[in-house]
Amino acid sequence: MRLIFLGPPGAGKGTQAKRLTDKYGIPQLSTGDMLRAAVSAGTEVGIRAKAVMDAGGLVSDDIVNQIVSDRIVEPDCAKGFILDGYPRTVPQAKALAENMQAKSLRLDAVIELKVDEEALIRRIENRVAETIAAGGKVRPDDNPETFRKRMVEYHEKTAPLSQYYSEQGQLVTLDGMAGVDSVTAEIEHVLEKATA
Repeated sequence: MRLIFLGPPGAGKGTQAKRLTDKYGIPQLSTGDMLRAAVSAGTEVGIRAKAVMDAGGLVSDDIVNQIVSDRIVEPDCAKGFILDGYPRTVPQAKALAENMQAKSLRLDAVIELKVDEEALIRRIENRVAETIAAGGKVRPDDNPETFRKRMVEYHEKTAPLSQYYSEQGQLVTLDGMAGVDSVTAEIEHVLEKATA
């Protein structure tokens, strides 16, 4: 089972990915984790990535695409994987399709969690208030201004993926505002149909 989660920050992708990882025993692959692993393993592409990161630059699509391409054929991905935060752009999506085709792999689903952005901002404000009331420490990125900036970036760069995967006939859109359990049930239904 190979799938991609799409959706803005706070849509619940991480929560759902963890549930699927636990149930199906497939890894959730985040580009950040994959980059760090490649750098610490000292792979050829990891060395290239480290040089860029040490210089304060952004790692190029070529490097990220290669890291993902190498990662999805590791033994723990034999039963499948969940891509989280990749692809971020249509060119990355096209590179992924080529990489998977070359490895005789196919995507089972591209699931987009649609959400009400204003409701997400209210969620963040409530979470911050609850954390402060409980005497906890608020995460630096847990504020409405940071969230709004991340949403702008999401709409500019990542939202076009929805149209791309829709045109490929691969996109399934679910209501990310539903309860966590009902979203999980919907995702499992999509996956059952895809792998039947």
